[in-house]
Amino acid sequence: MLELFERAGIMMYPLVLASLIAVAFIIERAISLRKRKILIPEIISVVNNFSSLKDIDLARTICDKYDGPLSNVIKLGLHNYTLPKAEIKEILEDQGRQETRKLERGLVVLETIAAIAPLLGLLGTVLGMVEVFEVIKDQGIGQTAALSGGISQALLTTVAGLFIGIPVLIAYNYFTNKSEGLVLDIEKNTNDLVNKIVRLNSESENK
Repeated sequence: MLELFERAGIMMYPLVLASLIAVAFIIERAISLRKRKILIPEIISVVNNFSSLKDIDLARTICDKYDGPLSNVIKLGLHNYTLPKAEIKEILEDQGRQETRKLERGLVVLETIAAIAPLLGLLGTVLGMVEVFEVIKDQGIGQTAALSGGISQALLTTVAGLFIGIPVLIAYNYFTNKSEGLVLDIEKNTNDLVNKIVRLNSESENK
């Protein structure tokens, strides 16, 4: 493996660096986007069982125990429960956009690595082919061993670039879809809570 690394030339260094960065972000996103960490069961239970304005203090207490996108949005909704529905939704949508940015943190890095890794590999191949043509110029085309070795060396970086780029692209698509699904679940639970609060406020005013 070390011999292949040395044969592939200087472009292997940025490729290895890119792969290490990608692995770090993939591990971080895998931990951060765990469903139970984002869609905390206790908070969802509060939303599902919310049946009276008296439940607001209990809901706040439970939300204060946890930190995360769903907890932050729900707490904001509970804090502004006396406002009209349109204003509550606008406030929660603004907060939701901020929380979405947190869920998508690091994905742009994976997207960038997935795009540039094959390009770095191609650049390494081009540089290797330049060296091959230098050999042809100095020694002629009869030196088949030197030529085949040079071409093999040139292609190693393309292989490495694709080997890095393909799995990183898969990881990027996976985490993008997962974060979008979590955002939809957060919106659903938030809307459920807002609708219940508005209905309870309306019932309270009519009494």
